[in-house]
Amino acid sequence: MREFDLHNIVPALKAGGVIAYPTEAVWGLGCDPSNEAAVMKLLALKQRPIAKGMILVAANPAQLDGWVRLDALADERRQAVLDSWPGANTWIVPAGPHAPHWITGEHTGIAVRVSAHPLVRALCEAWGGPLVSTSANLAGEPPARSRAQLDPTLLLQLDGLLDGATGGLAQPTRIRVAATGEVLRD
Repeated sequence: MREFDLHNIVPALKAGGVIAYPTEAVWGLGCDPSNEAAVMKLLALKQRPIAKGMILVAANPAQLDGWVRLDALADERRQAVLDSWPGANTWIVPAGPHAPHWITGEHTGIAVRVSAHPLVRALCEAWGGPLVSTSANLAGEPPARSRAQLDPTLLLQLDGLLDGATGGLAQPTRIRVAATGEVLRD
């Protein structure tokens, strides 16, 4: 595993790599959501079933075009989602035409977030689109809240790491259903 800076991590992602990076509350694992092999590698590293689906993180709502259908939401629900971004708010939004089964899992929607974390936003801007964002831990294990807490075995299997600080939130972001506002994870 190599440590990269923001300017040279994009080639690792383009090559189908899986990276670790800090998010709002915990360290995350990320990859190109359109690359099935990269997502399958990430799922294998995490020991996470494909059926659960993945979270996508973006720098702005436009990066989610085609991945989700914000236009499928009632006006007031769509506005509630947009008003919460950028921020630590993850919403389940109806999947769009670019959303493959390895991202949606067994669901008809995708969990998406437009992050306010400066490093996450800069990473998505450098990449030019959304990235997979899932906690950097094996399934069932506690998430890493600092770089020092990253599992050494997991680190050895990564294609890169973007160092930085988490956003300091005490818990991972809240997940809500965009169509109803129902809280799935608080």
